[in-house]
Amino acid sequence: MTGQSRDLNDWLMEQKCRSLVHALEHRRFTAVYCPTVRDAADAVIAAAESAATVGFGGSLSVAELDVQPRLAEMGKELLDHGRPGLTPEEKMTIMRRQLTCDLFLTGTNAVTQDGCLVNIDGNGNRVASMIFGPKKVVIVVGRNKIVDGDINDAYLRIKQKASPPNAKRLNKKTPCAETGFCADCDSPDRICMVTTLLERKPRLTDVCVLVVNADLGL
Repeated sequence: MTGQSRDLNDWLMEQKCRSLVHALEHRRFTAVYCPTVRDAADAVIAAAESAATVGFGGSLSVAELDVQPRLAEMGKELLDHGRPGLTPEEKMTIMRRQLTCDLFLTGTNAVTQDGCLVNIDGNGNRVASMIFGPKKVVIVVGRNKIVDGDINDAYLRIKQKASPPNAKRLNKKTPCAETGFCADCDSPDRICMVTTLLERKPRLTDVCVLVVNADLGL
């Protein structure tokens, strides 16, 4: 992509991101347009100012913001069940604590241009924490997660572009981790167990969606 075409693509995606912000606000979410990854990282740090505990849902989008070192320097307790060396019992304890943490950070698998957030989960811990429990939830949305279409198109995006590489990343023994294509399998390692649709901000949860004009996650 040439410099001019890259600039024009960034401009086009900025319009989509800003339109999505308005759609999310219409659906009662707090939504913020972030021109760069750095802007999104700074917004997360600002949201964490009064938080003692910060939970991580295992999102690559959040990981790519590289906020964990900054949060640790601020003295925050980081609840990351993906940390290497944890026992299954320790992971379970952390996932349960994420349900009541001060700030929960996650991405989303897909979002429609009119503001519906669609997610597929294996255990349900990530989507549970998105919906109810934490004092505040920040959802990081890269521009690549925006779908031109309805919730069915969002679901297809997840099945075609997110689930297979995530299964591969997590070393799951599923057909899609081998072939790259969803087989709607019945594998014990299947990561598509729970599907959620956020049509509006959950009534009792403070949710802020950061819409970032950059590709983040899968």
